[in-house]
Amino acid sequence: MILAEVVRSGFVEGVHHGSVVVLDAAGAVAVSAGDVTSPMFPRSANKPMQTVGMVRAGLTVADPADLAMISGSHSGEPFHVERVRAILGAAGLTEDALLCPEDLPLADSARNAVIGAGGKAQRVFMNCSGKHAGMLATCVVNGWPLRDYRDVAHPLQGVLTDAVTDIVGAPVAATGVDGCGAPVLAFSLTALARGFQRLASAADGPERAVADAIRANPELVAGTGQDDTRLMHGVPGLLAKGGAEGVVAVAVPGAGAVAIKIDDGGMRARMPVLVSALRKLGVDAPILAELETVELLGGGVRVGAVRAAW
Repeated sequence: MILAEVVRSGFVEGVHHGSVVVLDAAGAVAVSAGDVTSPMFPRSANKPMQTVGMVRAGLTVADPADLAMISGSHSGEPFHVERVRAILGAAGLTEDALLCPEDLPLADSARNAVIGAGGKAQRVFMNCSGKHAGMLATCVVNGWPLRDYRDVAHPLQGVLTDAVTDIVGAPVAATGVDGCGAPVLAFSLTALARGFQRLASAADGPERAVADAIRANPELVAGTGQDDTRLMHGVPGLLAKGGAEGVVAVAVPGAGAVAIKIDDGGMRARMPVLVSALRKLGVDAPILAELETVELLGGGVRVGAVRAAW
């Protein structure tokens, strides 16, 4: 299904195919396009639900904002790195315990600062280091081994899988290895949207704690100026988390939920499609007008845009 068009100088030069599901306030499918029932990897959109699993397993944090950090895909800005180190330190660990890959920060400013200072890639800079810090802290609480916490057979991963399947209300169709080396769980776009709707609407418990932490600390979930950050600042109550390969999921209490997968993994198509979906739910805010297109340049001047086409 064509979800977005790439329009340059009034000419459609390309398209992005994908799938999108929109749930109403009662959790019923209001509208959909493409395949919303076959399994897919939500990638990092799974993180908030995995964090709920950690809290259910006994993870406690000194600051509720740490739950947002654990749920995020951060940009590697200094305040992200400091908080990851603090989560590890509270568990009696250092960044040497992390098993995510070494990387440079995603944010241009942070990456340039590291390189300019003669620094190099580190595990703590990797965008999933918050999740890994939370996994390690959960292992410490439960007395589980640390050396293989990413292994799908590790007790931690069993607990997280149980939590995710409970929240989305569907079994895991496949388990893969995510970019950070930890397991990634597959289920449908519809299940992903329902999971986010459950988190966003939770009245209490770990689900509410994680959702509130994310909504109160959008910069920890993504980074300064990132799409998820801007959405959560701009739409009261909205819960958002993107993932690699063109995935994003959002939910707005009292309105509904949306989950999107762009087939070619094109990240630029996500926001225009998401804005269109949110408007179908009656959600509107000035930030949506800012995100409804992605500009295309010619000679440094805007000559077109990526726009929704469904």
